[in-house]
Amino acid sequence: MTNLEDALGEIDVLATAEAIDISPTKSALDDKINEYFAGAVVRKDLVKSVRGNAVVPTYVLEYLLGQYAASDDEATIQAGIETVRQILATHYVNRNQHMLVKSEIRRKGRHRVIDKVTVTLNEKNDVHEAEFENLQVKEVIIDDVTVKQNPKLLVGGVWCICDIEYFHSDDQRVVPWILGSLKPIQVAGVDIDHYYEARKAFTTEEWIDLLMQSIGLNPGQFNERGKLIALTRLIPFVERNYNVVELGPKGTGKSHTFSEFSPNGILISGGEVTAAKLFVNNASGRIGLVGYWDCVAFDEFAANRRTDQNLVNVMKNYLANKSFSRGTSIYGAEASMAFIGNTTHTVPYMLKNSDLFDELPDAYRDPAWLDRIHHYIPGWEVAPIRSEMFSTGYGFVVDYLAEILRAKRVEDYADKYEKHFTLDTSISTRDQDGIRKTFSGLMKLVHPTGEASEEEIRALLEFSIEGRKRVKDSILRIDATMRENPVKFRYSDHAGTWTDVVSLEENQYPHLYQRDWGTQPAGSIAEESPGQTRPSVTADGGVPSTAETGTTHTEVPLIEGHRDFKAGQKGVSYESLILPYLRGASTVTITDPYIRMPYQGRNLADLLSLLAAAKDVADEIDVTIVTSEETRVEYKQNQLLMLKSIKDASDAVGVQLKVRFDETIHDRRIEASNGWRIDLGKGLDIWQRPSDNPFDFGRNRQEFRLIASAFSVHYVRVDTQDEACDSPGHT
Repeated sequence: MTNLEDALGEIDVLATAEAIDISPTKSALDDKINEYFAGAVVRKDLVKSVRGNAVVPTYVLEYLLGQYAASDDEATIQAGIETVRQILATHYVNRNQHMLVKSEIRRKGRHRVIDKVTVTLNEKNDVHEAEFENLQVKEVIIDDVTVKQNPKLLVGGVWCICDIEYFHSDDQRVVPWILGSLKPIQVAGVDIDHYYEARKAFTTEEWIDLLMQSIGLNPGQFNERGKLIALTRLIPFVERNYNVVELGPKGTGKSHTFSEFSPNGILISGGEVTAAKLFVNNASGRIGLVGYWDCVAFDEFAANRRTDQNLVNVMKNYLANKSFSRGTSIYGAEASMAFIGNTTHTVPYMLKNSDLFDELPDAYRDPAWLDRIHHYIPGWEVAPIRSEMFSTGYGFVVDYLAEILRAKRVEDYADKYEKHFTLDTSISTRDQDGIRKTFSGLMKLVHPTGEASEEEIRALLEFSIEGRKRVKDSILRIDATMRENPVKFRYSDHAGTWTDVVSLEENQYPHLYQRDWGTQPAGSIAEESPGQTRPSVTADGGVPSTAETGTTHTEVPLIEGHRDFKAGQKGVSYESLILPYLRGASTVTITDPYIRMPYQGRNLADLLSLLAAAKDVADEIDVTIVTSEETRVEYKQNQLLMLKSIKDASDAVGVQLKVRFDETIHDRRIEASNGWRIDLGKGLDIWQRPSDNPFDFGRNRQEFRLIASAFSVHYVRVDTQDEACDSPGHT
């Protein structure tokens, strides 16, 4: 064990050492990805390197990178980047330079362009005509065979690589533009058997991280629950007729997956769709978007206040029956639907005043329409997108993964949980359908062969049940008559043990969640030992502050026992979690092996400032922090200087801080001379990293931060007060 002063003596050596290369390096997972999926993966940060001013979806750029830079060899990557840049510079049509490109085509007679192409039928002349979005030319004749091979050209358009020719005619009715060739930007085919075989080489955690990197997200910035939420956005691409809603704050990347990820999905504004465009045009008999796309996503859906009741009615039938009637005909389709919108109120506000569908237009708050939704993604649990949340590792070329997911739409994994678990019989058929479809989609994503352990299946099943329960409970708020047949969202294993599933917001705000029917949600309060008395608790399950209770701190009852917290939860602070158990202590020892990064140092400083504010101004408290020293030389100096700064600030306000380094520690705990020991499952680092917004309230108030991953805290009363700080290895 060494102290901070000894470690600080090494700073001069570090400062004069030769500069260290800390450029990003491949991880062990990256090496594994390249070994098993060579040619089908690309380094995700390359997209920014080649995008420039090309306003194209990510899958277009990754298609090109997959052709020229799908390698882990740096020389090949750099050569591929230059090739892609050259292709974009030469062939991509920038909208504000369309005249320059037209002139180039006229000069050369023939030129290759990358543009989005949409086709319409000219009924008067009985021909199909193509329109080029950025090039701004239209009425270009396209042959029927090409249209038949690429039907999406007729609905929404497709990004393509095309050869355009120019031939002027004195006949003013003749368009001078001629389509020489057209190739949609998408992979030709995938070997799904190889995909299955390679999956066996990855653990479940590794595979989930690979999928996260494939959609452009850094898995190191997300907890397990956050990863599941991100992957749920992919279910509409792998599951037929899947209906999902995601409502949450702005800037959390809700629409990114649907706009950038797949050429098999289309993102449209919620206010720009009609029954004719979405389903079928009665006048022409032409089927709409649902007939051609795997997923139709509605952006800004909550902001659409215009109501087309006919659209609502047709959609209601389609969401339930996978079919719709227009005129005298009945049509079927397989497109999934995703409804994305922003929330303007907090979760507790919605629970207190309305429901979690509060932001939707009134026409869509119809219980019959909402009952067709299979899963509600809690967008408020997703942190705002920050630069470090984007992946720099390797992931599937998104077009490759999109084709894999499309191929798996024909499969059904909905019954895979039945080998281990049984749903409660009170769960209705429609509720079961939502649970089973979400579970099936997650299984296809995480366990594509359909094989998984009992605990892996349990995790996916619970998440699926929670998402459907969130839908159902909101419907019960809107329509009280549906409460006549109570539902127990629970499941049992084959040993007959029942497990209740509750949503995070139900667990966090029980007094608001059940305000209309007055029942306590199962699992909302941790079990107590016989004879114990539970103290008053706040909405977050914490011990109330003086301001909340109107009592002094000495009147707050403290108990032995444990408290559990879930990932994504808010309202948790050191003031309610730790401080009540440290009051009156003259010495405190904090053991946490991870006080290395700036935000971890911020957590320690926050706790020390609470101790300083709670003590008498004339008193001093001795605090010892036992942690481990950063092993990476390039970061070690920063850690030591950070701890020195915290010590200087702490000493100045009467909290005398000593820092000890011990490389053997693993447990995280706080021991105080007042006779209390607090065992911290995750240590002090319990929240997600702060956002880039300097005015984010979470920077100054811990209650506004999101819990990073589930953890438990145990409070233990030791035999003597002296024992608290005299455990082996502590100073």
